[in-house]
Amino acid sequence: MLAAAALAVFPALAQPPAQKIQALIITGQNGHDWRATTPVLRKLLEDTGKFEVRVTEEFRGAGAETLAPYDVVVLNYYEQKKPALRWGERADTALTNFVRGGKGLVIYHFSMAAFEGWTEFEKMCGANWRPNFGHHSARHDFTVTVRDPASPITQGLPATFPQSNDELYANLKWQPEGTYHVLATAWDDHSLYPANEKQPVPGKGIDQPVLWTVNYGSGRVFVTALGHDPAAMKDAGFVTTLTRGTAWAAGK
Repeated sequence: MLAAAALAVFPALAQPPAQKIQALIITGQNGHDWRATTPVLRKLLEDTGKFEVRVTEEFRGAGAETLAPYDVVVLNYYEQKKPALRWGERADTALTNFVRGGKGLVIYHFSMAAFEGWTEFEKMCGANWRPNFGHHSARHDFTVTVRDPASPITQGLPATFPQSNDELYANLKWQPEGTYHVLATAWDDHSLYPANEKQPVPGKGIDQPVLWTVNYGSGRVFVTALGHDPAAMKDAGFVTTLTRGTAWAAGK
């Protein structure tokens, strides 16, 4: 119902393909409530009629054969800096080769905090939550501004749309300019931060990217910083950009 309602507001750009997009959600660990958000991610994608979705809660030791059936991976995973929860070289290589070889990857919300020190993952993300980089004020309602209305992910959307009661990520650690493409931003109001905030909050505020894409080899990555929990995943803007972004990453 969520996806149907959203797509009624922001119509789909094309009819569902005859052959559904094969998507794999990788989850099982996160600093956020992955048990609550994973079913929502799956439902939003499946409700479009475009996706067939499977979920794995254990990717450690996986290989190329694990990913071979899929067009796109949706990552809802953060290993919480615990070495035992790192995937291992075989699985790391499988994911990078999967994307580099022409498939898709979606980085959802706090997954951008994963895998500190894995250079290729950071290149795929475009920006990451890292020590001294990445914070947010208390969750609140804010407005998302579309910066690239020509993208198939944002085409036809209003110039601005609301995002309700969500976290607005700021001060991320970004890759060099030109290696990522910003689709939408939101104004980070610095007056909302506590006086003892440890990271820089100069001036009244700054526009922060909340949706962006990365080209990695022959593959495509869509990153959404939105959607902290099921309540923040209900707005039409989140639903539409998540579903479109996943289809775009899959090359569909």
